[in-house]
Amino acid sequence: MSRQPEVLWAQRSEKIYLTISLPDATDVALKTEPNGHFTFSAVAHGEPFSFTLELFDSVLPEGSKTKTKMGLRNIICKIQKEKKGWWKRLLKSEEKHPYIKVDWNKWCDEDEESEASGDSDDDFDGANEGDESDDDGMLYLPDLEKLRGK
Repeated sequence: MSRQPEVLWAQRSEKIYLTISLPDATDVALKTEPNGHFTFSAVAHGEPFSFTLELFDSVLPEGSKTKTKMGLRNIICKIQKEKKGWWKRLLKSEEKHPYIKVDWNKWCDEDEESEASGDSDDDFDGANEGDESDDDGMLYLPDLEKLRGK
């Protein structure tokens, strides 16, 4: 029986970001279908992990439209929406999944999209590398560190 890794998601009008939190993953297999079915499987520390998502709407799965970045801690997927627009939620069903959470680090509201930095393909290539190397996964807050006396 396989387990489900934590999945963080965020969106823009043209794409969906999925960050699969699975350190040291091997044998990673991803499949995106035009009707919005997304399947994932991998092995981490000798245990199988897998899940299937039925995304809210259709997507463009072919080569350059779905990009994947493998990191030490995360697998990041950028999936191109077929139609530009904001989805009400990630999945077709309204059912809650405890392993799916909002990625507030990448989240952008509909009215803020034009002013958001990191909305190009360049953000996918290097903007989150620092996130993968953090030992504790916490955000860097310099003002709080001054208060603690560091």
